[in-house]
Amino acid sequence: MGKVMRLLALAVVVAGAAGAIYAWVGSRDGNGSGITLVEAEIGSITEKALAVGQIEPRERFQVKSKISGIVHRCYAEVGDQVRAGDALFEIAPDPTPQELLNVDHSVRSSEASFLKAKGDFERGQELYTDGLMSKGDLDALRETYELARIARQQASDNRDLTRSGRVSGGETEVETIIRTPASGTLLSRAVNVGDPVVPLTSYQPGTELAAVADMSDLIFKGTVDEIDVGKITVGMPCRIKVGALPDAPVTGRLSRIAPQAQKNEGATLFDVEIELDPGQDVLLRAGYSANADVVIREKSDILLIPERLVLFEGEATFVEVPGEGPEAEPRKVAVELGLSDGLNVEIASGLAAGDEVVQRPPKEIS
Repeated sequence: MGKVMRLLALAVVVAGAAGAIYAWVGSRDGNGSGITLVEAEIGSITEKALAVGQIEPRERFQVKSKISGIVHRCYAEVGDQVRAGDALFEIAPDPTPQELLNVDHSVRSSEASFLKAKGDFERGQELYTDGLMSKGDLDALRETYELARIARQQASDNRDLTRSGRVSGGETEVETIIRTPASGTLLSRAVNVGDPVVPLTSYQPGTELAAVADMSDLIFKGTVDEIDVGKITVGMPCRIKVGALPDAPVTGRLSRIAPQAQKNEGATLFDVEIELDPGQDVLLRAGYSANADVVIREKSDILLIPERLVLFEGEATFVEVPGEGPEAEPRKVAVELGLSDGLNVEIASGLAAGDEVVQRPPKEIS
């Protein structure tokens, strides 16, 4: 029992000491009313507009095929450096049985038409030599013969293209090797060996095989809210924070502001682009999420206080400072405000560095 009594006595002493400390702190911060004092400090402030977006290559090319078939071979992997004209894929034709029959019948039909036109033209030449046919009739036979010859060649080329995917000879050369349109890095490869390929035509977009981009020329693409777009202009400096590289700041300058807004989930946003400053030792990758601060105005070595401490009465602005005595109520002092970033505000006049400003506790909502 004595041990229990000693523990209870110790608990009472600790509780009393804690209450005394709390009362002392309360009286120090504002006579126990919850008031605290915030000191006006020298610092810097930046007015900025926020752009949300990502790092992207300036130019990105899609690679598509103009012939249908199956991917037979892939020559490059994602991340490879390619030059304009390098082979990326080989497409093997995959004709249906009906297509094979059609091209074979077309070749036989055109061959028959060609032989008939050739015979008619040769007989016409003999008749013209003997004076039994006019020059106009002979020219008509020659035209029919030439058209039949071209039709036979076209049918033969179509058969070769359908069966093997290649046509060569004369002035025509077609191959099933898909080549890159420009130099850069292979960003993505959407197909593998064995995948079907739909060709690019006037009526369909075709299968995207891969994407190529110049990774040495990256920019920031994002959006700015309509509230801030009226404050920014092309050429303003920007500070970009890349989510994957929090300790590697990136700088640039605003290069484009879209003239028309877009709607996104009820918000009105404007597209912007930021040119990255050259010579930055930061390894960036396409698709990095990033936020950019477009610097509108910036000041340093100025007097700052939290903006929540400013009181507004009409067009006048005040802050509260401690009274003359320890029990005196805080008094109002008129101040002139300067630049604000939404959290802190510049005090142009009315306070000096080191002055204390009263911060009242938030009002409770009953």
